[in-house]
Amino acid sequence: MSDPLSELPRPVGPPSWRDRLAEWAESLDLTPTRLVGGAAALVVVGLLGWKLLAPPPTPPEMRLPFVSTTAPGPESSSATTAQASPAEVVVHVAGAVLTPGVQHLAAGTRVVDALEAAGGASPDADLSRVNLAALLEDGQQVYVPVRGESPPPAAGSAVGDMAPAGPVDLNTADVAALDALPGIGPALAQAIVDHRDRNGRFRSVDQLVEVRGIGEAKLEQLRPLVTV
Repeated sequence: MSDPLSELPRPVGPPSWRDRLAEWAESLDLTPTRLVGGAAALVVVGLLGWKLLAPPPTPPEMRLPFVSTTAPGPESSSATTAQASPAEVVVHVAGAVLTPGVQHLAAGTRVVDALEAAGGASPDADLSRVNLAALLEDGQQVYVPVRGESPPPAAGSAVGDMAPAGPVDLNTADVAALDALPGIGPALAQAIVDHRDRNGRFRSVDQLVEVRGIGEAKLEQLRPLVTV
């Protein structure tokens, strides 16, 4: 005799995830081939999106040479002047010295240094008529007269090195008198006279720097030799 309980329908358990996935694929008409193609398409779209949205690579750093746009200061101007200045001066020491001749001296030295390089002044030299503090210039002739001598003009030199017997009055001296001053040639002597004619009498020796061609160094050289 059959068991009546065996003929009763047994309860069906919940579908597994595989069954649910198969039902979902069947409802969308997704075959395995379509699933593989769709996955590949998603991968391609993802790669393209990543490349499009990724930040651009950092360009390599380029360094250009630095070019200063600031004006050169006093320090650089001084350095340029120092480079342009000669390293030495060549002067001719003549007259009442022990060993007259051509002397090679460092730039910036003075007449007294030239006399020492020539062995010093002879016993009969009249040093009161020589400006020992004058700065030397390349190509100068330093002439030391004997006491009571009227020294000849410096031969082959653009400037004289002899101090006049007394200070030269800037307001009354002519071109010849100014030309006799150390470091003053005919052109600079004429410039002093022209400045006096245009602007009137010099009120002080310091006004010499207003004459083109006379700087502070030249003024200091002339200061003890001129007056107003």
